[in-house]
Amino acid sequence: MATTFFFRAVASDGKPRTGTLTADTEKLVASELRRQGLIPVYIGLEKGTQGFAFKLPSIGRSKRGDVLFFTQELSTLLNAGIPLDRALTITGELTTRADFRSLILDVTRLLKGGKSLADSLAAHPSHFSELYTNMVRAGEASGSLAKIFDRLAEFEKTRDELRGYIIGSLIYPALLTVVGLGSILVLLNFVVPQFAQIFSDPRMKIPTATLMMLKASELLNAYGLIAAGGLTAAVIALRVYIRTTEGRDWWDGFRLKLPLLGDALRKAETARFARAMGTLVSSSVPLVQAIGISKGILNNRRIAATLDKVAQGVKRGEGIAGPLTRAGEFPPLAGHLLTVGEETGHIDAMFHRMADIYEGETRTAIRRFTTIFEPVIILVMGLMVGTLILSLMLAITSINDVAI
Repeated sequence: MATTFFFRAVASDGKPRTGTLTADTEKLVASELRRQGLIPVYIGLEKGTQGFAFKLPSIGRSKRGDVLFFTQELSTLLNAGIPLDRALTITGELTTRADFRSLILDVTRLLKGGKSLADSLAAHPSHFSELYTNMVRAGEASGSLAKIFDRLAEFEKTRDELRGYIIGSLIYPALLTVVGLGSILVLLNFVVPQFAQIFSDPRMKIPTATLMMLKASELLNAYGLIAAGGLTAAVIALRVYIRTTEGRDWWDGFRLKLPLLGDALRKAETARFARAMGTLVSSSVPLVQAIGISKGILNNRRIAATLDKVAQGVKRGEGIAGPLTRAGEFPPLAGHLLTVGEETGHIDAMFHRMADIYEGETRTAIRRFTTIFEPVIILVMGLMVGTLILSLMLAITSINDVAI
């Protein structure tokens, strides 16, 4: 049965269009709008309701979400043949974030003032990375800006999905740890001291487990604040040390050696490097320059530092597979994949393939870590809380042993 749908669209001249169309489905409305030379922005049963939308709404309140929204909108509009300045104006109108709208307006102002789009974006480094601006610069030089924004949209989306998966997977184990430790502290600080008064009678024989629990409670009440202060000072000192070059090198190396989690971190960095390299090389950015740019987006400096040697090997004409393998910080499979890429002449495709593989491996490693860590933390915290409760029960039953 045919239904009347409301739509919002953008014409080839950049002007918005609104109206209604009757069709069986929203996709048929979208096809008809495209046939008429319009770009669908919103299709729904009522004005303002959420229907079949072709634009990605602003994601959360993060800079990454803003950049992804901006990139996807520009990709859609530029591929439809809309001029760059008009595409920027439309993107600014579509965003719901006032601060990001101001940023887009500033980029548009700089562009109209004679700067290139890459330089206009580079004026806001907190939102647009060196990789982003260099790819845009390559797109402007080659006349393929629309294709570049396609690749950037895919890159930003893939990176955000992997980052979100890692964070989401680690929230539950962290929550279990906090709740377990909090339960133990509450028992030792507030519950156990109430029972301590019961055993003040010197004639009462206190079970060993209960005595240990009481001593632990006394120590916590006497020195808990001092221990908390010392722990806070140690954390602050560690953070200050990590901000130094030597400290950051030590910390990044230490994280890579952690059981299970270190393997996941290494694979995540490999996936990040490969995705950036594949995106840059596909956009005709020179290999040495691409390595330098990709180095800047890595979170682990121990791995990033090895890329200097890789770049030197490329400059000497050794290719990238050999120097990357000798660097010793990337998984062995990475070198083999790049060797095949060099032999077949499709190094960009092999970088993308490497990124797909290690993004999947990262998810598997994180799943393996949480699968092992969650039951372990539940078991440990359960034993600790259970031991405390059992000690209290033993103490209560020992009251009958008081000498008459």
